[in-house]
Amino acid sequence: MDHDRIAQVLEDYKQGRVELQQALNELRHLPFEDLGYAKIDHHRVLRQGHPEVIFAEDKSVEQLEGIIDALWQKGCNILATRLSADKYRALPQRWPGLEYHALARVLTIRQKELNPSQGVILVATAGTSDIRVAEEAAITAEMLGNTVDRLYDVGVAGIHRLLAHQARLEKANVIIAVAGMEGALPSIIAGLTDKPVLAVPTSVGYGASFQGLSALLAMLNSCASGVAVFNIDNGFGAGYFASRLNQQLESLLNQNKGRNQHE
Repeated sequence: MDHDRIAQVLEDYKQGRVELQQALNELRHLPFEDLGYAKIDHHRVLRQGHPEVIFAEDKSVEQLEGIIDALWQKGCNILATRLSADKYRALPQRWPGLEYHALARVLTIRQKELNPSQGVILVATAGTSDIRVAEEAAITAEMLGNTVDRLYDVGVAGIHRLLAHQARLEKANVIIAVAGMEGALPSIIAGLTDKPVLAVPTSVGYGASFQGLSALLAMLNSCASGVAVFNIDNGFGAGYFASRLNQQLESLLNQNKGRNQHE
């Protein structure tokens, strides 16, 4: 960490050489911790509202241990995605609150309790085989402080299963729709509600699905409005973006309530 630079910024502010906002803007980009194999961005929480997330795939157990330790010492809630069961079992179990979500291949460590949002993120899947990606999205959103509703196995092969839950679609602020095969679920949901729909194609399907490419192209070509498409199997990306949307909506609602009360 660049302790000297931080001290200089604080001293400049104390002596009146820089304004408060200028000092804050510079501190937002400091510091990071250099582990040699990784540079831990400890100030990401200041810039983005949440600490850095660990992408565990292709990292060694030793590297993961060092990164988790660095974040743990800062008191962060920790999220690691794409962590295999074998690597999880090889990790030391010394961090209180550590959990492994095997289906989603996600590790979580909660050090701080977050007040869950009033607004709901609904995570829906076309089939049971899509749940692994949906759970990555759902757990990501929960770790970022969101209330999550799960609606699984409601694909177009039995559309009545989805229609039976119209009230849950309407209650949500944001909807994540996860589907493989022909990838039709996001279009159907977007046609039933005015909520923003985040579409996540999965690599589920037979040969002509091309490991999710067919679903991806179908979602990109959706004729329904209000659909944003994420990469194949990218539950994390959808969960993170849904969190930002949900929290922005809550912030706007709270501002409007404050204005109304003031008036």
